[in-house]
Amino acid sequence: MTSEPVGRGESAILRPTAAAKHIDVRRVVPAERWRPFIQYHWIVRWECPEPFVQQVIPQPFVHVSAELLEGRPRLLVNGITREPFVRTLTGTGHVLGAAFRPASFRAVLGADLGIVSGRIVPLCDVVGPDDSSAAAEILRADATDEEMVAELEAHLDRLDIVADPDADAINALVDAAERDRSLTRAEQLAELAGVSLRTLQRQFTAYLGIGPKWVVQRFRLLDAAAAAHTGTRTDWAALAAELGFSDQAHLTRAFTSVVGTPPATYARNA
Repeated sequence: MTSEPVGRGESAILRPTAAAKHIDVRRVVPAERWRPFIQYHWIVRWECPEPFVQQVIPQPFVHVSAELLEGRPRLLVNGITREPFVRTLTGTGHVLGAAFRPASFRAVLGADLGIVSGRIVPLCDVVGPDDSSAAAEILRADATDEEMVAELEAHLDRLDIVADPDADAINALVDAAERDRSLTRAEQLAELAGVSLRTLQRQFTAYLGIGPKWVVQRFRLLDAAAAAHTGTRTDWAALAAELGFSDQAHLTRAFTSVVGTPPATYARNA
């Protein structure tokens, strides 16, 4: 099993300097059989003598995580959400999650992603057998990274999952939106896909539970967060233009709605 620091996705973790004092985040490559579906596993361990609030910018990935729900260990489906993602961490603990490739959780669910969009629901409520025993094993205080990942994948092995070839095309488009900063409009993704914007919107709604405009803008906001994390002076007006926002005020509104503060303010405090 390959384990490594979180790396590329670190711009999603807000106020990373403070976070590094309390939490350790690692990514683990899934087993070969799960790579068509799971982009990576993530493991967060924390030591917080006092309550620590951590915020993460949601990305266009469905996550299945082992966490406590009303004091009971559960495997939870975290649908793609527009809302800020905030957790208050106390004491010592850990959580394991699987970040599914953007369009690939539909094969697990067997239905359009709209039924979990913006929701956090127990996995067994939407598909598969009871998950509490697997979650309890994952959340054991002495569980190693290897044991946690093996337990989660073993539970997922019990589900009747058939790969959806159409998901690969959607995944490729989301990957392009993440990598290419020149992609700033949903129309560009539709052109890249060779379909109309309306068709692309229908495909994204079915496979992600959210539209292509949101996906493109979310990655550009992550680019803005990455700029804030460099600790160097940023020309926000120029960056807004580069990232496809109509002006600096447009970037400020979008960034503030996700992060809670304007980008310049966040950069000073991050």
